[in-house]
Amino acid sequence: MFESPIHITFLGIPVILMSYASSVIPIILAAYFGAKAEHGFKKIIPDVVKTFLVPFFTLLVVVPITFFVIGPIATWTGQLLGQVTLWIYHLIPPVAGAFLGGFWQIFVIFGLHWGLIPIAINNLTVHGSDPLLSMVFAASFAQIGAVLAVWIKTKQQKLKTLSVPAFISGIFGVTEPAIYGITLPLKRPFIISCIAAAIGGAISGLWGTQTYMVGGLGIFGIPSFISPKEGITFGLWGAVIAIIVAFVLGFVLTYLFGAGKEKEYRKPSHEEAVATKISDQTETGVKVENEVISSPFNGEVKPLSEIDDAAFASGALGKGVAIEPSEGKLFSPVYGTVSALFPTNHAIGIITDQGAELLIHIGIDTVQLDGQFFSSHTAQGSRIEKGQILIEFDIDEIKAAGYAVTTPVVVTNHDQYHLIATGETELKAGDRLIELQAK
Repeated sequence: MFESPIHITFLGIPVILMSYASSVIPIILAAYFGAKAEHGFKKIIPDVVKTFLVPFFTLLVVVPITFFVIGPIATWTGQLLGQVTLWIYHLIPPVAGAFLGGFWQIFVIFGLHWGLIPIAINNLTVHGSDPLLSMVFAASFAQIGAVLAVWIKTKQQKLKTLSVPAFISGIFGVTEPAIYGITLPLKRPFIISCIAAAIGGAISGLWGTQTYMVGGLGIFGIPSFISPKEGITFGLWGAVIAIIVAFVLGFVLTYLFGAGKEKEYRKPSHEEAVATKISDQTETGVKVENEVISSPFNGEVKPLSEIDDAAFASGALGKGVAIEPSEGKLFSPVYGTVSALFPTNHAIGIITDQGAELLIHIGIDTVQLDGQFFSSHTAQGSRIEKGQILIEFDIDEIKAAGYAVTTPVVVTNHDQYHLIATGETELKAGDRLIELQAK
């Protein structure tokens, strides 16, 4: 039952090859393991050789583990599911159909569906027909039914835009855009589509629907239910009914219970929380004035786009620059007030006397240090003077823990200014960093 074809060997060890197409979880697991391994190597490998030795050893460890563990486990689990489903099918076909149809999209996400494909092909080769593929056929139509409901009901323009191509591709059996772009992020439509697919699978099992060839996907797969010997049979009508029921249920249930109440599902990052807090503390209607923001550090100036943090690099949290500090001291770049100070002391928000809102975030992902190696010399709400020490931090310890100290310095209300960043690459604390010209 668990035999799998061996295509290559690695250091004399047989490797089971697995396709990761359409699957997400195995890839995420491999990436997660790789991130943990990289973090560990960063702690033990000297800085002078980190640039090339960390990726080298990370790949040296992660690639074999991925091939030896993640791929084979997914393959064997999929084969086990296929054998169990066939066993249930011979006992109670509708139950097997409901099980396989309902969980099919979940199997696809985990990459487990590839373990069922060889079983289906073997059935076609030996018996001339296969029940497994027929029981999951309605799943794609349940997905597009849910997507159609989201498109009609939602008020979010972005969802409407995504729904159209996801629906069209789903008609032809390509459901990844529907799953990963629409139903799975919204959660409830995905659950509803699985329920609708389960009912469609149960109908296929009840009618004894069989697949007689490996045909196309979506609507192009319907001819695969026509028997080469008997022509159109009850099995074909069972497949058609299953498709219609799955589509209608996916649409109606999503329209009634799963669409139109979408919220922003992504939890704001701590950087966004600080930026929001800064904005909340600013009085509305305050007229901003021209101002010069001084460098809060001694160090090297870099473009914001070069830092390894998408939120800052994209400018979503504000416009500005990044600084690679050479000394673990953050000096106030302006006269103003501390509007936000994280408990971990790694990020600070400042509202200047001229109305600019600044966010200074020491390092990348340093919130994970939970305040280690940071000490504050100010407090939220405190009045601060230009050049005053606000935060001290241990650069060596932070780097030894595997974190970069590259620090974004951004203006969160940048839409009220024209920003002119310094052209210098090396600055001392107090040097001109950003000139703000009020619009």
